[in-house]
Amino acid sequence: MSIEVQNLTKIYGQQKAVNGISFEARKGEILGFLGPNGAGKSTTMKIATGYLGASDGQVLIGGIDVSADPLKAKQITGYLPEHNPLYLDMYIHEFLAFSAKVNKMKSGEIKPAVKRVVEMCGLTLEQNKKIGQLSKGYRQRVGLAQALLHDPEVLILDEPTTGLDPNQILEIRKLIKEVSKDKTVVFSSHIMQEVEALCDRVVVINKGHLVADKPIEEFSKGLTDETYLRVEFKSEIDTALLESIEEIKAVESLNPGVYQLQVTSSEEARSAVFRLAGEQNLPLVGLQEEESSFDEIFHLLTKEK
Repeated sequence: MSIEVQNLTKIYGQQKAVNGISFEARKGEILGFLGPNGAGKSTTMKIATGYLGASDGQVLIGGIDVSADPLKAKQITGYLPEHNPLYLDMYIHEFLAFSAKVNKMKSGEIKPAVKRVVEMCGLTLEQNKKIGQLSKGYRQRVGLAQALLHDPEVLILDEPTTGLDPNQILEIRKLIKEVSKDKTVVFSSHIMQEVEALCDRVVVINKGHLVADKPIEEFSKGLTDETYLRVEFKSEIDTALLESIEEIKAVESLNPGVYQLQVTSSEEARSAVFRLAGEQNLPLVGLQEEESSFDEIFHLLTKEK
């Protein structure tokens, strides 16, 4: 069951919150949907779940046009919005049973479904409390339980780990990983480690425009022409020796004996550093090419031009 976003546009007055973006998430795939605040992530998710109408373009959930048949699309979609709307005066079981009825689940299915999601989302110890008595983290779990209640084929999660402590984040990550085996999952997050840990594919939007759509293993490739090496010597050396190498454009001292080298060619610069170490009798501890972190890549993609 796939999600297809096709030339999607949303206009508020004179502002294009989403500007002609297209991407796809396939069954069994976890798609990380990233962007800075105001990029259009939540707007896109609200359109995909039928809570907002598009100005142009369309979203297909399992081949169903969300704008043409929103009820049918919602029957196979679970949605956890960014600001998790809950009835605080209701008990957990009461709220989930009510949500099941709203989803038109059969009466005989409701009790076992509630039991399943309560256990799945780690709510067993809290299940007899009112939602208003729960911490923010546990309220988030209730929202996730509600999204999973009708066993949807597609999950759309807007900042699903908001308000969770580190242990809860790990548990929710594990849960998302498990349910993704037979579902399509799209989730937004500002936590780059979360994206690295969970995603098969990453889509990045900025100011309503699509700026990246790549498998996770290719995300850091081709974004910049700059190449960096990290070299470590047993002790501090004169940086002028490194700067004298033709293939090295810049040298930055990170720690005593540890330097970051901006180079024109990784292979040629490596060879030159090895030669320098041998000729000058400099004990070389390590030399490796540095990969950009997800935070750096995200900044590169979304920074002001």
